[in-house]
Amino acid sequence: MTVSTMAKVCTMVVGMVGTAENGYGTERQITTAPQSHVLANVNVWSPDGKWIVYDTRTGDNFDGTSIEQVNVRTGRVQRLYESQNGANCGVATYSPAAPLVVFIVGPERPTAEWNYAFTRRGGAVVDTRYPGVVRPLDAMNYAPPFTVGALRGGSHVHVFSPDGRWVSFTYEDEVLARLDAAAGAEPHEPNQRNVGIAVPAGPVHVVSSHPRNRDGVWFAVVVTRTVAQPRPGSDYISRAFEVGWVGRDGYLRTDGTRQRRALAFQGLVTALDGSRHAEVFVVDLPDDPTKAGVTPLEGTASTRPAPPFGVRQRRLTFTDGRRFPGVVDNPRHWLRAAPDGAQIAFLMKDDTGVVQLWTVSPNGGRPSLVSHSSAGVTSAFTWSPNGRYIAHVMDGSVCVTEVATGQTNRLTARSVGTSAPQPRACVFSPDGRSIGYTRAIAGPMGVFAQVFVVDVPESLRAP
Repeated sequence: MTVSTMAKVCTMVVGMVGTAENGYGTERQITTAPQSHVLANVNVWSPDGKWIVYDTRTGDNFDGTSIEQVNVRTGRVQRLYESQNGANCGVATYSPAAPLVVFIVGPERPTAEWNYAFTRRGGAVVDTRYPGVVRPLDAMNYAPPFTVGALRGGSHVHVFSPDGRWVSFTYEDEVLARLDAAAGAEPHEPNQRNVGIAVPAGPVHVVSSHPRNRDGVWFAVVVTRTVAQPRPGSDYISRAFEVGWVGRDGYLRTDGTRQRRALAFQGLVTALDGSRHAEVFVVDLPDDPTKAGVTPLEGTASTRPAPPFGVRQRRLTFTDGRRFPGVVDNPRHWLRAAPDGAQIAFLMKDDTGVVQLWTVSPNGGRPSLVSHSSAGVTSAFTWSPNGRYIAHVMDGSVCVTEVATGQTNRLTARSVGTSAPQPRACVFSPDGRSIGYTRAIAGPMGVFAQVFVVDVPESLRAP
């Protein structure tokens, strides 16, 4: 993908499907085109709440070829990007502060030796005022000499910070993955999933030491640390994943000072008995993430890119002794913090084995049980802008749970089987009046995921 790639752009009108009053909220099917529409788990709404962005992958396959947005009022669909030269794209999210959408793009002109993989993908940005004109977010440098501010692998699930100034992502390293696969390779750090950020300190230009190298418009760094074999019972992790920004403006420390930027993520620990499970971690970020610590930001031929100077990684939950320890991996979900940053929400089983909402302070402490349903939470989730509710799927319905009381309100009628709300996304609009999600809908040409919106009743919108 070049720095400015013009893609084929089209605008379609699919028409609004009739609304359905279900006794809870007003549910509307927004898209009807005979293709799948996949929402990311957060930031799918435009800042003004008029559009929802999605990609066109089928199921869990990374085979989408376009990024589109639909007007939730008129049903008009606008194509923002169409991939070129055999590449695929997906997982689109909006900036909360600007008409920018960031998403994954795989390799153009893929070959048997170089095709889409976790270590071979990157971020791309499109300004929705100029559909089709995309810029590579992160520079990629797959062979020495390595470049400060560039990555050497694949970035994934790019999410703008609440102020729209930074972008988070997860990352895997192609250089180390090749060593992992090579017989008799020299000692090296293994490729492991980590968390990274991109900041507008670019552009970053790389040398042409590899045919797949590319320049990027932002400066990218890895901010978490993993180890090959975590010591049982320790806070070391072998994987950092499912990341989320903490607060609109960070969070308050126990001494009353403010940590301006932080990310919550799941870290894979090893328990004393040798089993592995995820716990909640946080990484506090420095104001200037371009400064190196004692090891190179860009990495070496045998080590991954190192976190910047001033990064602090901490474990928040210690659930080894519970009957069902750890953050659950089903449903897959990303950690999400309250708008004020005081609570980080995650999913964990209660003592009866039911998946519930829990929260923990970014300063640590005992986790708090939020939901109390016998049905269990079955999707990713988001917080309402006022911080009172969390939207999620439960018992075949889109629901909101009040964090202070644990009371769950059903917003859509219960449905079972393939027509139930899908688990990938349940996303509050910026004004808190609506929630976006998808359902699989059968039509003349097959069954496709379609975008739906349900309005939140007035009684649940109070500040």
